[in-house]
Amino acid sequence: MALDFRSRLLAGELLIGTMLTLPSPEIAEMMGLVGFDWLFVDGEHSALGTREMQALLQGAGRDTAVIIRLESDSNTAVKKALDIGAAGIIVPQANSAEQAERVVRRAEYPPMGIRGVGVTRAHGYGLHFANYVARANETTAVIIQVEHVTAVAAIEKIVRVPGIDAVFVGPYDLSASMGKMGQVADAEVKSAIDRVTQVCLAADMRLGIFGLSAEAVRPYIDQGYTLITAGMDMRLLGQAAQNLLAVLQA
Repeated sequence: MALDFRSRLLAGELLIGTMLTLPSPEIAEMMGLVGFDWLFVDGEHSALGTREMQALLQGAGRDTAVIIRLESDSNTAVKKALDIGAAGIIVPQANSAEQAERVVRRAEYPPMGIRGVGVTRAHGYGLHFANYVARANETTAVIIQVEHVTAVAAIEKIVRVPGIDAVFVGPYDLSASMGKMGQVADAEVKSAIDRVTQVCLAADMRLGIFGLSAEAVRPYIDQGYTLITAGMDMRLLGQAAQNLLAVLQA
């Protein structure tokens, strides 16, 4: 069940997902049927709006965990993602322990945090309000992206923030912040990722990463990463079409 996602994450299960960027509930439903453990809805770089993201959650169904990457760490962005029923959030560009602490507070209901109370899809449109509110703080996953050299420098403090459930490494933005745009195999970039990996593993902090292919993410699984995003909807669709056409034109 989707509500088990955080407990599975904290238990260190290997959770394999894929990224959704297209406003198609049918694709979300299909990926759930395929058997992915979770779906990564990209609210940062895609054109998806709140209503479209809610439709993706509805397409995925209650049995498939959906995590939304926010466009920012604002209070409104956090509330909207959780109110439409996401099992958790991924916050981009989390560069300090102080920022991570703010995110946790915005994702939790009082007295632990400052999340506002509404009646929305997450609450069963009011039908399951009391049950959701009672359990939300313990079932909502809060994941931060470490994707800037500033975050790498602060990683020891970041991993000690209570309420952060996983660190999701962003190799491409990290390389850009180091003046090496897209050079994810560069020695200095790899060294920065290695530092994040070692600190997180030592702190028993769960690690996640994105790759376009199984081959891209498998080395990280071997290193102990358990929150895996492999491929993305438009890429999977485009590659399948290319391969089909190539076979027919051969």
